[in-house]
Amino acid sequence: MVGGEAAAAVEELVSGVRQAADFAEQFRSYSESEKQWKARMEFILRHLPDYRDPPDGGGRLDQLLSLSMVWANHLFLGCSYNKDLLDKVMGMADGIEVEDLPQFTTRSELMKKHQS
Repeated sequence: MVGGEAAAAVEELVSGVRQAADFAEQFRSYSESEKQWKARMEFILRHLPDYRDPPDGGGRLDQLLSLSMVWANHLFLGCSYNKDLLDKVMGMADGIEVEDLPQFTTRSELMKKHQS
């Protein structure tokens, strides 16, 4: 019996993960590459339980989606944001592995090189 219960528990867990991934899929941007989307979806799924909209509304899911875009834009496009906001999203993304990220030179770095 224990083996059957364990198998049922695993199946329920897999089903829950599949449902969460299917739910998140609706938020994929048309312009996102597969690599960008997989990273952003991991970010969303990691924090989805904490950002589910309450029954009376509240926009928590919109906030999570916005934070995920800030993180992805910073990582993949080199966009810069307020330090506090970047600290927040980078902390939320701690442990998410993304390979072969592009390297960007900031405006400040370019200006320093030009002044030298």
